[in-house]
Amino acid sequence: MSSRRRRVRDKWRSKRWYTVLAPDYFGNVELGLVPADSPEKMIGRVIEATLYDLTEDFAHQYLKIYFQVVEVEGRTAKTIFKGHEYSRDYLRSLVRRRTTRIDGIFTITTKDGYRLRVSACAFTPHRIKTSQEKGIRAVMKEVIERKANELNFDQFVQEAILGKIASDIYNEAKKIAPLRHVGIRKSKLLSKPPELMAVTEVVEKAPEVGEKST
Repeated sequence: MSSRRRRVRDKWRSKRWYTVLAPDYFGNVELGLVPADSPEKMIGRVIEATLYDLTEDFAHQYLKIYFQVVEVEGRTAKTIFKGHEYSRDYLRSLVRRRTTRIDGIFTITTKDGYRLRVSACAFTPHRIKTSQEKGIRAVMKEVIERKANELNFDQFVQEAILGKIASDIYNEAKKIAPLRHVGIRKSKLLSKPPELMAVTEVVEKAPEVGEKST
C-alpha cells in the first residue's frame, strides 16, 4: 500500500502547472492553472469559464465560454475561442407559459474563414402567429450572416458574446412582434481556415532560477 501511494505522489510531482490565458480579444485574462506532464499535453485541452470571469460583472454568470489551448510558451498556455452556451438554469428561466420561443440555428463563415454554428433565440411576452415566428427567424439569419461577412472571427465572437449581434436582431425583429429577450444562446467553432488547421506551437523557455530542467 505504501509503495502504491508513493507512485501516486511521484506522478503528481512530475507535473507542471501552466497558466491558461484567454485570447487577445478577451483581454488575455487568466483563466486558471492547469497541471500537465509536458507542454505538448496541454495542446488541445478545453477550459471552461464564464463571462463573469472575463468581465467581473455578476450579471454575466449565466454564460459559459469554452477556450481551447493552441500554444504553450514556457509556463503560459494561450487559447482560442471554442464556443459558448447559456447555462441550463438561465435558459429555463426564460421559458414561460403562453409565450413563444423562436430558435434559429445557422452555419456561417466569418470574413477570415472561420466556420461556426450559431444558435439564436428570441422570447415573446405572449404567443404570436406562425408567420411572425418565420419573420423573426428570417431576421436572425439575415443579421448573423451579414455580421459574418463583415467581421473577422475575433470581432464576430466579441459581438456574439457581448450582445451586439443580439441587439441588432432585436432592433429589427421588434418591428414584427414584441420581444422579451433576444440572445445568441450557443455557438461552436467548427473549423479554422485551412492554413491554420494544423497550427499548434510549444515554445520552451530556459528554466527559471532555482528551477530544474527536465
